[in-house]
Amino acid sequence: MDRRLFLQQTSLFTITLASAKVLSACSPSSNTTDIQEINIGVLSTESQANQKPLWEPFAAAMSKEIGITIKPFYVTQYAAVIEAMRFGKVQVAWLGGKSYIEAAKVASAEAFAQVVSEDGTKGYYSHLIMNKDNPISAEAKAEGGDKYILKNAAKLTFAFNDPNSTSGFLVPSYYVFVKNNVDPKKAFKRLIFAGNHEACALAVANKQVDVATVSSEALERLKETNPQAREKLEIIWKSTLIPSDPLVYRQDLSSDIKKKFQNFFYNYKDEKILKPLKVAGFVPAEDKNWNTIRELEIAKAIQETQSQESLNEQEKQKKLAELNQQLQAIQTK
Repeated sequence: MDRRLFLQQTSLFTITLASAKVLSACSPSSNTTDIQEINIGVLSTESQANQKPLWEPFAAAMSKEIGITIKPFYVTQYAAVIEAMRFGKVQVAWLGGKSYIEAAKVASAEAFAQVVSEDGTKGYYSHLIMNKDNPISAEAKAEGGDKYILKNAAKLTFAFNDPNSTSGFLVPSYYVFVKNNVDPKKAFKRLIFAGNHEACALAVANKQVDVATVSSEALERLKETNPQAREKLEIIWKSTLIPSDPLVYRQDLSSDIKKKFQNFFYNYKDEKILKPLKVAGFVPAEDKNWNTIRELEIAKAIQETQSQESLNEQEKQKKLAELNQQLQAIQTK
């Protein structure tokens, strides 16, 4: 979820959560058959200066092949692109798994393609990282990063990416903390949300925090954008494989326009443009490709509910029954 940034060809449009709220006054257009211009929202995982030369050629190629003016919609927060899509200001988006699931719920998002990484896989990993110069990094790696962090959390500072990030929050949150009945908000000496993968990596490289979450894709990008910072980072934990990013469009786009986007993404193979993005191409996909993320979210909610002291037993059992019903519905699809 780590190539998530398109930049406008004429100017950069940064949307914040505050400005996204203004969109609630707008409503999506119901007539999409005569669209002359489309906004594409993509999540930024690093600075816009690094991303601009990567994404402008891709956006230009898309406009040319699809035959519709494509206006990149640059956002730095997951909630912002979901909100923009919800109110019709963004019609197409490159999302992460967790943010797609939310967009499918509230923003009429429909997945149609999935990223294939440069190595041919359709997935990536979440990592916990420390600074190599941190005296405890070698010990943490040797002991097992997750185990060490759980045991020593009270002495450590920690950074998540964004609450809507798959690899920067959901995956490490579940596998490291929820499964071990640990509340990270209470466990650490200090806990922050850095906002994106690059910010997390740099916070560790600059010794602003002891430990942070980051995706494998972001670490690969950092080798090129800031090799000195990457050299300082030590991976101390690796997750299971996470499904790669979905490409989505609003369900109310015309079938003709949907077909144009499908044809572009399924057939686009320009290595000169894709290689800097660490992407080999795109394949057809459907909503169920990200059911594993849905299951993870529900499993996380189940364990959190079980340990929630504020609920009486009747309330707890009712909520657990609802969550288990949701989980069963996904698994039987």
